[in-house]
Amino acid sequence: MKKNETVDRVITRDVVTAHVGMRVSDIRKAFAKESFHHMPVVSGRKLIGLISASDILGISVEGIPSDERSMDAYIDHQFTVEGLMTTELTTVPNGSRIADVAEILSDGRFHSVPVVDDKGNLEGIVTSTDLIRFLRDQL
Repeated sequence: MKKNETVDRVITRDVVTAHVGMRVSDIRKAFAKESFHHMPVVSGRKLIGLISASDILGISVEGIPSDERSMDAYIDHQFTVEGLMTTELTTVPNGSRIADVAEILSDGRFHSVPVVDDKGNLEGIVTSTDLIRFLRDQL
């Protein structure tokens, strides 16, 4: 691996995103159906937050019937995307070095880093899984 390789080698560009008007149940269903764990929240293309699968799993549905329809109705009534999303994000600009992203992810506080352009528009996301796959391919 070259020391100055950029995130272009590992970035996921075709990212499923959310917006503040979405139902939380739709986000829950997307996490259940797909194999990703982080969903950027955008306004147009501008990154405004991030929701992780753990944010959804952390919702308490104690005392609610366990069928999917009842749980979805409850979480849509009680929670909003704005209330669940993290807004204090660490991002990197497009063209950043893979090593810089690895440094951010290495402390364990984050498992993904959104990549943005100079206007704050989402370009993609790099996850710890992306970095592990990249490392595997180097061996």
